[in-house]
Amino acid sequence: MAVLQQVVFIITLAAAVFLIRKRVLRIRSNIRLGKDSEVKGDSGQRMQNMLLVAFGQRKMFKKFIPAFLHFFIYVGFLVINLEVLEFVVDGILGTHRIFAPYLGGFYNVLMNVFEFLAVAVLLACVIFLIRRNVLKISRFQSAEMTKWPRLDANLILITEIVLMTAILTMNASDQILQTRNDHYVSTGTLFFSSFLIPLFQNVNTATLIFIERFAWWFHIIGILGFALYVTYSKHLHIFMAFPNTYFAKLEPKGQINNMPVVTNEVMSMLGLSTNTSSTPAEPGRFGAKDINDLSWNNLMAAYSCTECGRCTAECPANLTGKKLSPRKIMMDTRDRMEEVGKSLQAGGPGLNDGKTLLNDYITKEEINACTSCNACVEACPVMINPLEIILELRRYVAMEESGSPAQWNSMFQNIETSFAPWKFSSADRFNWAKDK
Repeated sequence: MAVLQQVVFIITLAAAVFLIRKRVLRIRSNIRLGKDSEVKGDSGQRMQNMLLVAFGQRKMFKKFIPAFLHFFIYVGFLVINLEVLEFVVDGILGTHRIFAPYLGGFYNVLMNVFEFLAVAVLLACVIFLIRRNVLKISRFQSAEMTKWPRLDANLILITEIVLMTAILTMNASDQILQTRNDHYVSTGTLFFSSFLIPLFQNVNTATLIFIERFAWWFHIIGILGFALYVTYSKHLHIFMAFPNTYFAKLEPKGQINNMPVVTNEVMSMLGLSTNTSSTPAEPGRFGAKDINDLSWNNLMAAYSCTECGRCTAECPANLTGKKLSPRKIMMDTRDRMEEVGKSLQAGGPGLNDGKTLLNDYITKEEINACTSCNACVEACPVMINPLEIILELRRYVAMEESGSPAQWNSMFQNIETSFAPWKFSSADRFNWAKDK
């Protein structure tokens, strides 16, 4: 029977690794649909950003209550998953709590820490469920938060609650079995799971072994299933936040990237020397119409989005009733990537399916509402920059379609002819001061 369990576990583990690897390669392929982008700036500063923002959760604490609860879930995820190592070793070798004899009394301390974090994660997830579904926090009720985004968040929270309950159930039944069966290694008293012992005290040994094994298998299969599900979920940010914060822009938030082709053209018109090395032989498309016109950084950021809605909650355009939602911009970009990726995987047309990110996913009304204030960039807890995508889409509309609003076109013309938004010469700009 033990050998059969080992075989089943190894097959399950191999299948999970295979499916996760396949999905990771698909995500990598989707991100590589974007254009190459030069990574500038000090690597030390990038590493600091990753450690402070992604690992240290620095920007989360601008909202203390959710940050405090998220901290326990985050730490619990990192620490409790260390126990998964023991699960894997036990599953492959057919042993039970293989590390306990080697760690001695420290094993008891470690298990109690794991249980404390399990209870903290469980309570935090319950509170988050209440916030989302009972209190109905406004930033979780926006128009883009349709059935799937809401279900996705709830599924993860419920799964976490069930997995933590499985750990406590396993430990409670295990402590009783330690007094009945030599196979079960002594762990000492485990504080939190000991409260569940009275529920199983009068259960016969065979049934108790079944409960303990069921909880063990449920937890490890749940962890493997969770790892696979995350790759399809917004919770992919658990992993993607680290590269995203590392490769995030180091330039000041108000600094907008120039287009080398346009810059050289303007400099040439002004009689200034140009940097011909930065000018491609074929300029290609101005701005972005679809995901392949965006940089790979932009596409990676879309997979890093937490859907927390902090960007949308801070957006002045959204607060004044405009349709723009920076969160929706990132979600739409990710959805378009997924659509193209599935098409390519199935041998379909891919990017040539008659759809584009602009118009089919994101409307001109949305991008025109943006004030370029960078409030969304500042609010994002993982340093995502929705403004870059918005500006690239707007550049395409302005330069390829000449589809900007009439007032904007008038301003553009004035800037081109008079070097200012106003329709009078530079010599007359201070005439208003002479009248007083």
